[in-house]
Amino acid sequence: MAMTRTFGALVALGATAALTVSAAPAQAASSYVALGDSYSSGTGTRSYINDGTSCQRSVYAYPSLIAASKGLPLNFRACSGAKVADVTNTQLSALGAGTTQVSISVGGNDAGFADVLTECAQPGWMSDCNGAIDGAQNIVNNTLPSRLSTLYGSIRAKAPNAKVVVVGYPRIFMGEDCNAFTWFSPAEETRLNQMADLLNSKISAQASARGFSFVNPTSRFVGHAVCDDVEWLNGLSNPISESYHPNVAGHRDGYAPLVSTPLTGSALRVSASTLRQAERSAARLATQQRRYAGADASISPEQFRAPDLTTPAARAAAKRAGVDLSSRASIDAADRAWSQRQATAYRATH
Repeated sequence: MAMTRTFGALVALGATAALTVSAAPAQAASSYVALGDSYSSGTGTRSYINDGTSCQRSVYAYPSLIAASKGLPLNFRACSGAKVADVTNTQLSALGAGTTQVSISVGGNDAGFADVLTECAQPGWMSDCNGAIDGAQNIVNNTLPSRLSTLYGSIRAKAPNAKVVVVGYPRIFMGEDCNAFTWFSPAEETRLNQMADLLNSKISAQASARGFSFVNPTSRFVGHAVCDDVEWLNGLSNPISESYHPNVAGHRDGYAPLVSTPLTGSALRVSASTLRQAERSAARLATQQRRYAGADASISPEQFRAPDLTTPAARAAAKRAGVDLSSRASIDAADRAWSQRQATAYRATH
């Protein structure tokens, strides 16, 4: 599993006007444009092209694998941390009349999903997981749909001849938390998975309204969630930015085959030859994306933060809850009690 087991290590743990490069060169060199956030850029694969950005673009991400397999010139604009506004401001300039394929995943950062995971990973006696999820769901229900509608309209206007595939998010959890230093309860994992389902439903509706294809990865990732025997999603990891993102297998065996058929009209099984071809594209992609580095610098990475029980806030919460921070048994017992209490309160009001 791609995660650390050492508590000490874990605890320690707009601007588009500035972009002077015309979209025309990238447009002429690319028929496939990959837009979106970290779930498209390849965050979680642990290997990134050297393009002078913090976007964490990987040749092992599904856009690169599809491009390598199908012989599609790729303009890899997806960037870790991107929200809808970032896609609009920094990525859409890559589109044009010559664009034949577009893939995009975006929306999770608008809902603040990394912050929600950060809140829910803490022991129940120092967190408000239900409150964080409620806030995110409010954004997904009431704010995100109009943002996506406008974005998808812009994509169609800028790439009138392209096949556009909108890609959703998998359920991250399988009902248990095997990571030594996170405290997701079964009830919290259920609600977090339901939030992924809600996000997918809103994204799918807006994609359908524009005539775009929607790819839902939920069923394909069943049996491959965090803590499953074969993980396609990283659990708590070191470095922390790798956490709760698809790993190499998640892109290779999960996303790439799902996205390929609607995007290219043909199925895909990633072979050793495909991987070698993708790896050989690293230098070209790095050079190409380096042209956009000024614009990409405006995107702020959204990152999960590991629970830290050494902070003044944690110590104060522990004191209120009667928790002995020197005792793992005390920490865990209080977490179970508080999590059960919070789950009961949630059921009583919903």
